[in-house]
Amino acid sequence: MSDPTYTPPKVWTFDAENGGEFASINRPTAGARVEKALPRGKHPFQLHSLATPNGVKVTIMFEELLEAGISEAEYDAYQINIGDGDQFGSGFVEINPNSKIPALIDTTTNPETRVFESGSILLYLAEKFSAFIPNTAAGRTECLNWLFWQMGSAPFLGGGFGHFYQYAPAKYQYPIDRYAMEVKRQLDVLDQQLAKNQYISGDEYSIADIAIWPWYGALVLNRVYEAAEFLQVHEYKNVLRWANEIDKRPAVKRGRMVNRSWGEPHEQLPERHAAADFKK
Repeated sequence: MSDPTYTPPKVWTFDAENGGEFASINRPTAGARVEKALPRGKHPFQLHSLATPNGVKVTIMFEELLEAGISEAEYDAYQINIGDGDQFGSGFVEINPNSKIPALIDTTTNPETRVFESGSILLYLAEKFSAFIPNTAAGRTECLNWLFWQMGSAPFLGGGFGHFYQYAPAKYQYPIDRYAMEVKRQLDVLDQQLAKNQYISGDEYSIADIAIWPWYGALVLNRVYEAAEFLQVHEYKNVLRWANEIDKRPAVKRGRMVNRSWGEPHEQLPERHAAADFKK
């Protein structure tokens, strides 16, 4: 167990053994570690991802586009196993030099377009298909306010609270208390917003909801970190109403399955190449 009164040295050095569950893949350097080409399917969009909250954002978006009748949004989804270090293969690093899921290739452009960072992918697809983003300047701005709120806030939930509460090799009160307080503040921000609106940015379901739900919706539905009781999420009645409403959407149910290889068998679809895959 590390010393809770640790004093930082003058110069930090990398300790491969000090990192908890993900110590074997975390390093202070970027770039490819192995030569590994990515598979390629037949559809316009090639997604390489995993069904973590950030990955689920994009698979929900694709399934919502298809549910809306936009057949041009057909996609192939290949699983990137981050525990095995697939994100450090040369093919994946070519799409995302930051080695994080999700990463996307749009084959309909010349040259092909790479898109990485989940928020960027949501905005790219929304603009490409004029869907799930308001068409007024004021509405679009409010939607993007909340999209970027999620991008800035979720690291406190995931890398902060989630890491120290669930994944850290040793549990210490200070970081858990610090991040629990911030997560509850964020839930209160959302709860107050949803007290006045059906959806995050107004009366229209948008990429703001698609970005925020896989993190904060899953949190209050007790699907990440098993922290619902610890955080007393029942206090956030408007967030719970919103989370349950979105959870019932058919496209959301499908999107949660894609690139998933854990849980009950009926919840898993490690690769997705056609709508028929959900019926197997």
